[in-house]
Amino acid sequence: MERLFHLRERGTDPRTEILAGLSTFLTMAYIVVVNPSIMAAAGIDQGAAFVATCLAAAIGSMLMGLIANFPIALAPGMGLNAYFAFAVVQGMGVPWQVALGAVFVSGLLFFAVSVLKVREWLVNGIPVSLKFGIAGGIGFFLGLIGLKNMGLVVAHPATLVGLGNLGQVSTLLACAGFLLIAGLSARGVPGGIVIGILATAAAGIPFGLTTFQGIASLPPSLAPTFLQLDIAGALGLGILGIVFTFFLVDLLDNTGTLIGTVHRAGLMNKDGTVPNLGRALVADSTGAMTGAVLGTSTTVSYIESAAGIQAGGRTGLTAVTVGVLFLLALFLAPLATSIPGFATAPALVFVACLMARALQELNWEDATDYMPAIVTALAMPFTFSIATGIGLGFIAYAGVKTLAGRTAEVHGAVWLIAALSAVKFAM
Repeated sequence: MERLFHLRERGTDPRTEILAGLSTFLTMAYIVVVNPSIMAAAGIDQGAAFVATCLAAAIGSMLMGLIANFPIALAPGMGLNAYFAFAVVQGMGVPWQVALGAVFVSGLLFFAVSVLKVREWLVNGIPVSLKFGIAGGIGFFLGLIGLKNMGLVVAHPATLVGLGNLGQVSTLLACAGFLLIAGLSARGVPGGIVIGILATAAAGIPFGLTTFQGIASLPPSLAPTFLQLDIAGALGLGILGIVFTFFLVDLLDNTGTLIGTVHRAGLMNKDGTVPNLGRALVADSTGAMTGAVLGTSTTVSYIESAAGIQAGGRTGLTAVTVGVLFLLALFLAPLATSIPGFATAPALVFVACLMARALQELNWEDATDYMPAIVTALAMPFTFSIATGIGLGFIAYAGVKTLAGRTAEVHGAVWLIAALSAVKFAM
């Protein structure tokens, strides 16, 4: 352990690292319930999606721990899974096999970028304000889906959206579930999201809204999703924009998470750079490709890893511990697949609130910074597309800076993405 993780050098010990891993796992364990539910909306077998989720999280977390020695866990990303299911598969009519192929190709691009110097060019070239706008916009996008699944938001012929039927028991239980999750998290209760989901589902049993199928069993079959990805279909001209969106969001999400968590752990270099960044991004990108092969959407670094860091986690042993716990979670399939949509929807809204906090970091004194970021954030939910929000945001950034006479502040990466987005919209 000392050779692998340098425990003494980082002022920690195995007991602290394992407890930190448990803390991280409890804060992100909701994904084994929420992600299969979202994947099922894309037509993927829910049992197989459950297994794919657990395995992708386990493998990705272990890779991060062993390759980069960071206390950062991985799992299928919230926001990207919603984009996969609701925007790509349902909205665009792309078969889920092709969508998985797009996830794999985007992971392959991410891997290539991670081992080449183009990584720094891309990461450093994208303005911080747009990174905040993308994070906040994904939160809004996720929030809209969550509110719809709670029954609070419905389609309206005159106003596009309207208030749902508050007399529905499922909607009332979902609202109570959100309040419970928020309250537990405010109190700092570990696993507050999981507790809220389980309590909401249990409250639905007397009303016939939840069918309890047991707690533990052997894992379901992975056969319905394993190696079912269609890479050839993903390389078709019409889906390249989807590949690019998965790639860009994955790159930005992981970079932002790595910077935030490594800084909180006190592992950042004195010059502000992230040590072993290349190794960490290689672990991330490999996890993304592995998830696609198994049958789930993009695997990313989880900001919930901060819970383990707060508990003292400083090495990859924390991440490896999380991986082992996700393997053990494979035997909880009956419980996970018993959870109805109205019970997981509050978790979506809660995570959306957390992601929206990124907007507070914007420079509200500079309109050329905050306006493109807000365009990005607003466009995602209102066009029901993360890709469209990103494209419009980059175009707005380049245009506003140019009209303000500050063209020199626009990095080449921004011009490239803005140009590609403009061509895509024109087509």
